[in-house]
Amino acid sequence: MTVLSRDMNAKTFKNPGRPSRLGAITSMGILNFLLEQTAVYSLWQAPFAAEKLAPVLNHNDLREVRRVLDVGCGPGTNTKYFAGQDYLGVDINPGYIESARRKHDRAFLAADVTTYEDDHAGKFDFILVNSFLHHINDPDAHRVLSRLRNWLAPDGHLHILELIYPNDHSVARFLANWDRGKYLRPLDKWREMFEQHMNIVEFEPYPIKRMGTTLWNMVYCKGRIDS
Repeated sequence: MTVLSRDMNAKTFKNPGRPSRLGAITSMGILNFLLEQTAVYSLWQAPFAAEKLAPVLNHNDLREVRRVLDVGCGPGTNTKYFAGQDYLGVDINPGYIESARRKHDRAFLAADVTTYEDDHAGKFDFILVNSFLHHINDPDAHRVLSRLRNWLAPDGHLHILELIYPNDHSVARFLANWDRGKYLRPLDKWREMFEQHMNIVEFEPYPIKRMGTTLWNMVYCKGRIDS
C-alpha cells in the first residue's frame, strides 16, 4: 500500500500556517508503512482478533463447515479457527502471505481479489471477508461481492466483518479516521451495499472495547445467495 503518493501536489506542503496538516500526513504515512510490516501488524491485531471474530463464532458451528475462503486473511490472523476445514487464505500483501505460510501449514495465495481469476478454485461454503471492503471504493467493493457470489456453494454463506464509520465525535471516530482504509462507511451504507448482493441472515453491529471505552464499531453480516 502506498505510503505517500509520489505525485502528491506540492501545494500540500506550502502553507506554513498549517503544520498540523503536514504532521498528520507524515504520521499516517509512517503508520501505514509500519502496519504493512507483518510483525507490527500481527502485534497490533493480536489483542483484538478474537473479539472481532466473536459474532462469527457465536452464530455458526464451524464443525459443519467444509471449505473456507478467507479474503483479506493477513498473516493468517484467523486461520487457526479453521483447522478442520479445507482452507484457502488470500491477501494482496506478499509479506503477510509469506508469514502465514511459515506459521500455518495451509494454502495461501498472494493476489488482488478485485481482479483474481481461478476457474479451478471450486466452490466454498464459508467465505470470510474480514475488514477488507473499507480499503476499496464502491465500484470495486461491488465487484468483489459479485465475484464472491460466484465462488459460493449453493448451501454456503458469506460472512463479512467491517468497520463502521461513527456519526458522533468519539474515540471510535478518531481511530476510524486513522485507519489505513480510506472507504469507511456508516452502518446504513454497509447494509445497503450488502443487500444488493445477498439475502441477509444476520446483521449485527458490535463494539470493540477496552476499559469500558469503545475503540471501534464493527458490523457482522451473514448472507446467502438464493437461486
